Amino acid sequence: MSAFSEDGIKAVVDSLLREIAALYSEDDTPWIIGYSGGKDSTAVLQLVWMALETLPVQKRRKPVHVISTDTLVENPIVASWVEQSHATLKESAAKKQIPIVPHRLTPAISDTFWVNLIGKGYPAPRNKFRWCTDRLKIKPSNRFILDLTRKSGRAILALGVRKSESQRRARTMAEHEVDRARARLSPNASLLGCMVYSPIEDWTNDDVWLFLMQVKNPWGWNNKSLLTMYQGASADGECPLVVDTTTPSCGDSRFGCWVCTLVEQDKSMSAMIQNDAEKDWMLPLLRLRNMLDFRLMNDSDHPLQSPSKPSRQDDSDDSLSILATDRHLRDWRRMNGSVQLMEGAGKVIPGPYTQTVRAHWLRELLRAQEHIRRNGPANMGQVELISIDELNEIRRIWVMEKNEIEDDLPTIYEEETGRPFPGIALDSQPGIRPTDMRLLRDQCGSENTRLYQLCRDVLSVEVKNRHKRLRKPVLEDLTRVFRRYEFHSEEEAINALRSEKESVTALHQSQE
Repeated sequence: MSAFSEDGIKAVVDSLLREIAALYSEDDTPWIIGYSGGKDSTAVLQLVWMALETLPVQKRRKPVHVISTDTLVENPIVASWVEQSHATLKESAAKKQIPIVPHRLTPAISDTFWVNLIGKGYPAPRNKFRWCTDRLKIKPSNRFILDLTRKSGRAILALGVRKSESQRRARTMAEHEVDRARARLSPNASLLGCMVYSPIEDWTNDDVWLFLMQVKNPWGWNNKSLLTMYQGASADGECPLVVDTTTPSCGDSRFGCWVCTLVEQDKSMSAMIQNDAEKDWMLPLLRLRNMLDFRLMNDSDHPLQSPSKPSRQDDSDDSLSILATDRHLRDWRRMNGSVQLMEGAGKVIPGPYTQTVRAHWLRELLRAQEHIRRNGPANMGQVELISIDELNEIRRIWVMEKNEIEDDLPTIYEEETGRPFPGIALDSQPGIRPTDMRLLRDQCGSENTRLYQLCRDVLSVEVKNRHKRLRKPVLEDLTRVFRRYEFHSEEEAINALRSEKESVTALHQSQE
């Protein structure tokens, strides 16, 4: 039921403005608004701004921090939208003496999507390995909120959460209502000292659109263009205002990371391209996203197609299905070089993407970036799908942590962009020439990859530790290297682990 059905939109909004103004004026607790640029967070920001305008300038005594978390893999259109919105918001707030301060938050370089996927080799996220959410979204915002809370002792976080979003959301909000200090102000379970304020919690999706269309945006942003963006992200190309219960809504349009493989399909990006021929410059992004999706590895046109399709048994079990679809892209050893068997499956749990696959993802990403710069709109002329800082960190991980002293990243960058790599030199540059590595590979034999990698890793350890006086770290590094190459093949590792497990079982039985 609409929140406006009984008293009408004007009465509901006026009541909320009084509530917000009173809550803001009550004490010195700093405020934070979570702003994604979407309809719900825009509605909340608009309400808070309007409430502050009702107060005399001298009573607008504390800042309201507007935080937007940029995962660095946001849909480029949405990312550009939020960036422009921030600029307009900042300029208008200064002119009108509204104490609103926008902040763009980003993950630490070590936590970015591409550093983890291309650098460390983490496989594309999935429900059983959702490594991205915490690193890209939760950490940056929590770091800002906790820093502010530590300084002031407490904070109020205004969010555009609504009970009608989903049954799960409604249940969570109902649970937190038990501990409320006052209406629509609930404690946050993970952020000590932070209270969550949800002014539009009882609004429906269509209430939000009705408010945004009927009430002029106070900082001069165009809410109708927001509606158009949602409309373009709906598969049927429609985003109407609801006139009855049978009228469809565009509330299901979700803007997020363009690389997201937690959903089966990026419907919003697909719809944007489908609904607007001028957005076909985004096609390389959609293609790369689908290439990363482990569920699509068996498509006939996939450049990294699995050599074998999943069996019927694999399809019935999600964990086995994962093994059957993208395990050919991943090392059969874990990140630390160990080998671990999946319980009851008779297969090893695959580790990170191999060196070849990581290089492939980097090439595809740089190609997509160059395509957008050449074929996208003017504001995408210098778009960065991956930053130089990320490339520097990936290069460091490849050379210094993974012992890939071939140092391929600068070459890949130059081949795909036509420009020399502008990154910084490594702190401990190994000083191994490409000709040296080619000679080593030739001596090991093109078919003996394991021997080449073992020799390369030993050489890397020696070079990186050449100036150290203590030999203990060197011996520890060498021990890790030899353990990594203990087995000649995955099959040998499986047999050895099975034999070890059988021996342990037999020993326990004999002791009983």
